[in-house]
Amino acid sequence: MDSVSVNKFRDNLKSFVEQIVTEHSPLKVTRRSGEDFVVVSADDWDREQETLFVLQNKSLMKQIAASLETHTKKGGYKPTQEEMDEITGI
Repeated sequence: MDSVSVNKFRDNLKSFVEQIVTEHSPLKVTRRSGEDFVVVSADDWDREQETLFVLQNKSLMKQIAASLETHTKKGGYKPTQEEMDEITGI
C-alpha cells in the first residue's frame, strides 16, 4: 500500500482520488500525530464489507464448504456441448 503525508494528500487530492478509484488500491495517509488513515474507493469498501460478512457467517461458510466438497468429489459441473455453444454464442 502506498503512503503519503496528509499535506501531500491535501495538495494533490484530485489526483490521489483518481488513482484510488481507477487502480483499486488503497492509500495510507500519515499524520504527524501518528493517527494515520486509509482512503479506499466506495466499490472496494463495499466489496471488503461483503467479504467480511461471508467470512463471519458460520452458516454460509458451512454451505460453501459443503459445496466445495461436493464439487471436488463429483468433479464439478460440466456443461453439455449445447450449453457451451449457448454460452460462447456459437
